[in-house]
Amino acid sequence: MYEVIQIVHSYWAYLVVLVLTLAAFNAIIKTLGKKPFGPQDFRISLFTLIVSHLQLLIGIVLYFVSPYFNAFSEVGMKGVMGDSTLRLYLVEHPLTMIVTIVLITVGYSKHKKKLASNKKFRTIAIFYALALLLMLSRIPWNAWF
Repeated sequence: MYEVIQIVHSYWAYLVVLVLTLAAFNAIIKTLGKKPFGPQDFRISLFTLIVSHLQLLIGIVLYFVSPYFNAFSEVGMKGVMGDSTLRLYLVEHPLTMIVTIVLITVGYSKHKKKLASNKKFRTIAIFYALALLLMLSRIPWNAWF
């Protein structure tokens, strides 16, 4: 069960990074180009929101079925924080990804309230780019490659 969820989480993460990168750069380019906000731009930002939330749900399930999760009871919080691998998988990665999802959600929600296209794109560009940078900072790259 754990292996299947881990594979789904890993491959879905590629999609999340790809879509978030697309959405962030789309918003940045169209902000600078002063382009109108169209239905395709709305779909890109919405799809990014949906894909990232699904990744969060998969990640939460993976977190609790992971063999790493037992480390809390085996070595305690001090032991987890003292081991860089356990700290990454049990504390840093999950918390950073939750903050990333919050940034995506806030950016999406705020952009809907804006009336001008430039303000919509700027809001998405700021929140999605911050989320992308934060996400890229805490991906366990050694597990990816």
